[in-house]
Amino acid sequence: MLAETQKRYGMVIDLRKCVGCHACTVACKMEHSTPEKCFNTWVEEWNVGEYPKVSGAKLPKLCNHCLNAPCIDVCPTDATYHTIGGAVVIDEEKCIGCGACANACPYDARYINEERNKAGKCNFCIQRAEAGLLPACVSTCISHARYFGDLNDPDSVVSKLISENKAEGLKEELGLDVAVYYIGLDELLKDGEPEEVFRGGK
Repeated sequence: MLAETQKRYGMVIDLRKCVGCHACTVACKMEHSTPEKCFNTWVEEWNVGEYPKVSGAKLPKLCNHCLNAPCIDVCPTDATYHTIGGAVVIDEEKCIGCGACANACPYDARYINEERNKAGKCNFCIQRAEAGLLPACVSTCISHARYFGDLNDPDSVVSKLISENKAEGLKEELGLDVAVYYIGLDELLKDGEPEEVFRGGK
């Protein structure tokens, strides 16, 4: 468990700004060279309202980098763990591709790379973050809907966005202590999360 004084990476996604262009999905795929039909981040879309007043809802998703991560608890080889800044990552040398982590994730954010028989997921672009760069999805977002920084630094952009807006995590009732927050989530999901969505890339 991280102390409050330690750095903890986190992301804020402003749903009021997301245009559903899927640039984040493409940038992530290029950065991590994920195989076909495997995605670390994607944008779910569905229609809201009734004709003629219909609009499109857009909900970007990724691993939530939970502090109380169920994927860590179920991994039989300790291949999944917290690394620098609280990011949840996978040690491929230890991963046996059993899929227990994918089954345990309540966000459907993991997959098994069948080419390598290894689990895959978003790692917050930890290699970029530790070099002082933004994650690929954040740096490529054309509408500046994604923000990244240290949740434990009150002066960081993510901390300020959370304190100045109603920012919520997905499925907070699970008590997993997520590191991904959304602005505008309550309005987007006022009728609940639909079962039928276009899962951009998934």
